[in-house]
Amino acid sequence: MTATTLDERVGRTRLADRLVVRPEIGALLGAVVVFAFFSITADQFLTGDGVATWLDDASTLGIMAVAVSLLMIGGEFDLSAGVMTASTALVTAILATQAGWNVWLALLASLVFALGVGAFNGWLVMRTGLPSFIVTLGTFLALQGLNLGVTRLVTGTVQVSGMRSAEGYASSGFVFASTVDIGGTKFQISILWWLGFAAVAAWLLVRTRFGNWIFAVGGSPVSSRAVGVPVKRTKILLFMTTALAGWLVGSINILRFASVQANQGIGLELQFIIAAVVGGCLLTGGFGSAIGAAIGALIFGMARQGIVFSRWDSDWFMLFLGVMLLAAVLVNNTFRRRAERVRR
Repeated sequence: MTATTLDERVGRTRLADRLVVRPEIGALLGAVVVFAFFSITADQFLTGDGVATWLDDASTLGIMAVAVSLLMIGGEFDLSAGVMTASTALVTAILATQAGWNVWLALLASLVFALGVGAFNGWLVMRTGLPSFIVTLGTFLALQGLNLGVTRLVTGTVQVSGMRSAEGYASSGFVFASTVDIGGTKFQISILWWLGFAAVAAWLLVRTRFGNWIFAVGGSPVSSRAVGVPVKRTKILLFMTTALAGWLVGSINILRFASVQANQGIGLELQFIIAAVVGGCLLTGGFGSAIGAAIGALIFGMARQGIVFSRWDSDWFMLFLGVMLLAAVLVNNTFRRRAERVRR
């Protein structure tokens, strides 16, 4: 009897091949290495307070990194993401402390403001065809000027404080800035917001039609438009998602610290992008992972606090960022090429 050969197209895929097509696998391996390293070198790293500290550090960065990763997969950048966290916090604080609004109404107004800016960014990119890098750089500068100018005009300084005396602070603070006691250790609720935001983004990306659109418009906008994908609407919604994340982080910060500086958030946009790249996103779009971006932020938190716990000079963190970015780009390109071969 002649032996039959199983068609390789219906054969069982090897575990290594299934893993290599996952964009976040490189970030996961990196997180394991960083965790193991600082577990050995830093005595406080694995204590309850230590874990709470580096998770808290990663949480707000992670929220933004996840939103930025969706936008990058869609083929665009938002350099105004960092300053947006300050702008929304300032809108909330000024309305609550200077205009006497209830904090919840102030939060709603700042949310409308954020979504409006995000929609404007997306509309302008699609309308003009200019690179999103240039458009959002202009938005970054405009928001930075507004933050400083309006804050100084209203308060006479570059800071807004006094949130704790505003009506509605207690209930809004419970939602956005409370702590959860686990085993005698207090964890910031921002960690739950981070995990929830990452879970929703991951589900949206891999389980919905909109997620398919995100990959499509990032991979090839022309081909996507030809098969009926609403490219303009998809990209505008992605810019609005980044602005929404900026509002969430700004709300967490203003309600937790009860004050905000007008120059807060400047420079953080690069960290958001780096965390997304470390998490598996390509700078060219069309490939990436929301979960990977969350893991990239976790690496940031562990490394930044691990350096402190190890009593090293914090300047070493910038060296770590540079090395991590270069390594992530090389690893991501390697995994992308291998994934393309596996899928053929």
